[in-house]
Amino acid sequence: MMRYLERFENTARLIDAGFRMSLTRARTAESEWESVLTTAGTRDLYLQGHDRFSTRGVTEFLIADKDNPSSLFRSIAAARENARMTRTALTRDVWEAINETWLQFKRDHAALRHRTDLQDLLSSVRQQSALVRGSINGTMLRNDIFRFVILGAMIERADNTARVLDTKYYVLLPSSASVGSSLDRVQWEMILRSASAERSFHWLYGGEINPAAIVDFLIHDVRLPRSIAYCYDEIVATLGALEQEYGRRTPAHDLAASHEAHLTSSTSDVIVGSGLHEFLIDLIARNAALSGQIEQDYRFSN
Repeated sequence: MMRYLERFENTARLIDAGFRMSLTRARTAESEWESVLTTAGTRDLYLQGHDRFSTRGVTEFLIADKDNPSSLFRSIAAARENARMTRTALTRDVWEAINETWLQFKRDHAALRHRTDLQDLLSSVRQQSALVRGSINGTMLRNDIFRFVILGAMIERADNTARVLDTKYYVLLPSSASVGSSLDRVQWEMILRSASAERSFHWLYGGEINPAAIVDFLIHDVRLPRSIAYCYDEIVATLGALEQEYGRRTPAHDLAASHEAHLTSSTSDVIVGSGLHEFLIDLIARNAALSGQIEQDYRFSN
């Protein structure tokens, strides 16, 4: 349930970033939308039914295409269905917040007519997602159910931040000749925007766009709720709480601790110098392996 809810919001943020980029750089709008699809892991699926990366085609595919497992429609529908099946494990406030998010999304999509409506829909997704998180944090018992909710959110968020950091830079940036240019600056700004970290970064670092600092911020800074380090701090702590509740340690605990140690032992300079892309691809694979191990250890089905 929680992975789908997190994906619902993350996909909306990706669409928003792609839409803003396509408006500011209309001549290369198709490449911007291609990068958004690549980040979401749905580029090949999109090309099965489309021959170009148009704003209308990509946004509709990412918002409401029922054949796209990462679309907003499929994500919130799956989250709602999972919540419905485990309704007795949730508080009434959480169920009502998720159900209202589903109903509000359907209303907003039915009213989608113009570009301004798209911004309203994406804003509504972010607001409703915040309401769901608030109801979870404000009303649920801190028991094993709550722990699994946190694990789902953090695993999905770590995956998303790694994909945004990887794809936005390596897909959008045309060549090494652009490094340090105004285009390069815009690319890094969009990375921060996609991770909801633009204002936080400038608050800490001022107006300077420093790629190494952005990499360090999104990977290592535990003060940022969408950084990978923050996610893994939460994952390790939450698995520790489950160990205490169930009185047993599973392979997932050791795997999470290993991944966190690998993450904290790296530095941004070393990562950029040895290959940011390679580091992130490895991190995404490690994150997926941990997700699978948690499913196995705690008997979740796919």
